[in-house]
Amino acid sequence: MSTPNTTGLPAVITTYLAAHHARDLDPALACYTEDAVTVDDGHTYRGKQEIRDWLTGAAAEYTYTTELVAAERIDADHYVAVHHLEGDFPGSTVDLRFRFTLRDDRIAELVIEP
Repeated sequence: MSTPNTTGLPAVITTYLAAHHARDLDPALACYTEDAVTVDDGHTYRGKQEIRDWLTGAAAEYTYTTELVAAERIDADHYVAVHHLEGDFPGSTVDLRFRFTLRDDRIAELVIEP
């Protein structure tokens, strides 16, 4: 996997993306608020335990490479990072938008969608 270029994103997002990319659960989870919500593939995960379970399952399900191809600041609390993925999942390639909502310098919500 290549290391994504995260220039211009807040530290909590760059830390999360690096940990997520490395499949390093504890640093990734430390980036979330206690009541965080993640939405991925039509499923909603609430709180750190459900998010941990999602991260564990997502990491094991497929093999893929990822490249950060775009990042945008919407406002002080909202950012979008677009990743290009290639791997052994259905369709084999996809561009995913990671929409972050921050609260108190932590991730309160992450929505991942094409």
